[in-house]
Amino acid sequence: MPQPVRLPFYGGERTILKRDAMLIRVDAGRGLAGYAPGPASEKAHRAIQTTIAPFLEGREISDLDALRAEFMAGPGRNLELAKVFCAVEVALYDLLARAQGAPLSEMIGGRVRDRIRLYGSAGMYMPPEKYAEEAVAVQAMGFRGYKMRPALGPEKDLETVQLMRRAVGPDFALMVDAHAWWRMGDLSYDYATIESLAREMAREKAAWLEEPLPPDDHPAYRKLRQAGILPLASGEHEPSEERFLDLIRTRCVDYVQMDVCCQGGFAMARRIFAAIAAEGLKFAFHSWGTALEVLAAAQLGICWPENVVEWLEYPCYSTATRAGMYPFPLAEEILKQPLEIVGGDLIVPRAPGLGIEIDEGVIERYPCIPGPWSYFKIDSPPEMLAVTSDHSVQWDGKEGR
Repeated sequence: MPQPVRLPFYGGERTILKRDAMLIRVDAGRGLAGYAPGPASEKAHRAIQTTIAPFLEGREISDLDALRAEFMAGPGRNLELAKVFCAVEVALYDLLARAQGAPLSEMIGGRVRDRIRLYGSAGMYMPPEKYAEEAVAVQAMGFRGYKMRPALGPEKDLETVQLMRRAVGPDFALMVDAHAWWRMGDLSYDYATIESLAREMAREKAAWLEEPLPPDDHPAYRKLRQAGILPLASGEHEPSEERFLDLIRTRCVDYVQMDVCCQGGFAMARRIFAAIAAEGLKFAFHSWGTALEVLAAAQLGICWPENVVEWLEYPCYSTATRAGMYPFPLAEEILKQPLEIVGGDLIVPRAPGLGIEIDEGVIERYPCIPGPWSYFKIDSPPEMLAVTSDHSVQWDGKEGR
């Protein structure tokens, strides 16, 4: 950032210094390569350099299921290595699809539709009226929904949702991402406060309430969902497939969320989608980085009908002429052509592989800056949490995550 972005919230302050992104490239020689977004952490980068790249070098990749099974039987017995491999595997699928002249979606199940519904995601720690203004701006961009992150205290959070609904009208989806409510130290909202807020937000027809409770407290989610107040969403912090399946099969939420970049890639997502369909729940992609991440998720999402995979998150970053969060120009520049968005849907390209060419020039234009990209300072008890981009890992100040 030109200057650190400081965002005060109820019980602390967030500081954003930069934004990280990982671009994975797998070369097969003869000018053929595949690409993928990855978990933008230095730890994941080291895992690729020291373990995954040496494992792949010189191998035949026509059978990715067999290749994955071999890795999982060896280095992939380490869960963190397994998840990073699954991110690299997206690039292997892209490589095979390009070699065969087919869209990536045809390599991972076959598309059943050509478009997927988007919601614009922004809204970070602002006064209530600013959230309402941004909601209107996102609506004007053509998105079908807007997700924001309240962190102003219970009364101001409710006021924010009320002002947003008044500003956008009755038919525009409003998602409330409460990811900070359990990260305010001694001011974190207790269960009674969360349930009360959920009832008030239901009156404003919130599309869902996301992570109002600690993600690992599945019983609390079941209790809140069984109250039948409003739809609940969670999943971006689930550490393993086993925990995802528990979230799904015990029906803790209405919308299951997953980030294909850092939580298990295409293969695990397909298994999770099947479990979601069996339980009559819905899925909404977590996507919190570049347009490449959005595109990779979309190629998978269109292999399932909308009644299973309903929403894809589209991060809205600010420019000199466009509302949104802080600026992150790399997010769009990583693709040589812009994504096609029509009527609030992403039209998924049919060109080979991912369908849009990657601009490797971003590597030189935006060189890597080591260290965490964001910090949360909690007032009471005093604590500093450092954040990287692996959303499946709960933040730990001691480990710098």
